[in-house]
Amino acid sequence: MPQEPAERRVVVTGPRRGARRASGYYRPQTEIDEQTTLGHTYVRSLMRTQLRAALTVFAVLVLLVGPLPLVFATAPDARRLEWLVLGFCLYAPLVLLARWYVSRAERNERDFVRLVEDR
Repeated sequence: MPQEPAERRVVVTGPRRGARRASGYYRPQTEIDEQTTLGHTYVRSLMRTQLRAALTVFAVLVLLVGPLPLVFATAPDARRLEWLVLGFCLYAPLVLLARWYVSRAERNERDFVRLVEDR
């Protein structure tokens, strides 16, 4: 009886170095660079989230600063009140609002880059 040869095992630990990626490999960055419909959708999504943050800041600003002319018009000692409100009471909320907007915009951009780079 002839002896059967032992089975040969091959261990694959990763793709070959010179191997090309499969043609179905999805890469959002390529979609954006080639200006496809999907890439346009990605960029439009980023712009929409940035616009939403800007409109939120604008709405808060209108609610914060909008009623001030009415308050100044009805106050008898308007000069002192104007400087007090504009100089001291309004400055801190405006700075906090600006810091919130910048942090939100940077977070939106980081999320977009993370999405595009496939991390």
